Amino acid sequence: MEKDTPSKDKLTEAGLEEQKRLIYEGLPQRRRKFVDRIGYRAWDPYAAPKEPLDMRQDETGRAARQLAQSFIRSRKAEVIGAEYERGARDCAAGLIAGEERYRGILDFCIWYIEVTEKF
Repeated sequence: MEKDTPSKDKLTEAGLEEQKRLIYEGLPQRRRKFVDRIGYRAWDPYAAPKEPLDMRQDETGRAARQLAQSFIRSRKAEVIGAEYERGARDCAAGLIAGEERYRGILDFCIWYIEVTEKF
């Protein structure tokens, strides 16, 4: 089912301006304030919508928050403090974001476990 509104490509300059005015008049008051703030002439009602931010995920498809929550739930038998949880969340976010600092922390922890197992 097609709308009665013609596409931007098929309208003339006068038709575009008329369509723009009709869209503006049909806007709620709050949205009109936004248009007035940026300026009616600068406003493009035909602009493509902005894409949502890319959710960063690990290899398992989980976001940093999900990864940290999963880790913390797996440790609930232990007594975990707020600082421990904060550290886990920071590491999850840093590793998924690919921050070199957290990769260094992870590599050091793995190395330290290997060294201490020898004793």
